[in-house]
Amino acid sequence: MSHMLVIGEKINASNSSVIEAIDKKDEGFIKNLAKAQADAGADFIDVNAGIDCSNPQDEIDTMEWLMELAQTATDKPLSIDSDDADVIETALSKYRGESLIINSVTAEPERLESIGSLAAKSRSWVVALAMGTDGIPERAEHRLALCDVIMTRLTKMGIEADKILFDPLVLPIAVDHRQAQVTLNTIEKIKLHYPTSKTVIGLSNISYGMPHRKLINRSFLTMAIYAGLNAVIMDPLDVKTMGIIKVTNMLMGRDPLCREYLRSDRRGNIID
Repeated sequence: MSHMLVIGEKINASNSSVIEAIDKKDEGFIKNLAKAQADAGADFIDVNAGIDCSNPQDEIDTMEWLMELAQTATDKPLSIDSDDADVIETALSKYRGESLIINSVTAEPERLESIGSLAAKSRSWVVALAMGTDGIPERAEHRLALCDVIMTRLTKMGIEADKILFDPLVLPIAVDHRQAQVTLNTIEKIKLHYPTSKTVIGLSNISYGMPHRKLINRSFLTMAIYAGLNAVIMDPLDVKTMGIIKVTNMLMGRDPLCREYLRSDRRGNIID
């Protein structure tokens, strides 16, 4: 994959503005958020209705509502983001597009089976987190071992390796100064062992709790692309970070004759 996939992260119920829009049933806000991300160059629009509530049906209802609005506002494909198989199954029944990402499975047996089977049935791409029953391993080698478990099971279910997006997991640098290097090492190991599979990260996690977060995010993204990153969950409205993707692709020889970079520059999307 020469083209870096950008998955727009902004329709997420962990964001206070989105929670407020959900509470007020502000359709215009959600539609505008979907369209703005699509117009900014997002390839997929992530939809996460993961609200904390005592009634699981609330998340299902919210996911249906968000998906309908996103699909009305743009024809960009969606990324259905939930750790609940029931939520994902309901969302699949409401999806009208062709391409689709399910985010996400882990190596936890129950989640791997339930969500993995839904991904196989819908023939979607699937984000696979490098974590298991005991949580997120500290070392890259142990994260890769969990990727092995996931790859073995998903391919047996009939999911092609090139539709698996492995997330090596990004933990905040403020919590552990070694975490950036662990993530980069994991990306390199995944690409070495599974050259046809893809890698993805949630970019903003790296800078959580630190000042100048966007600078940290952009620097880390450049390093991750060099390590073998194929997709990124990020804010596509951040024009400078979107420009970094174009620049890095060009410098790595993925942009013949620098066409994509120059096209973006003419549109005013490359900002120093």
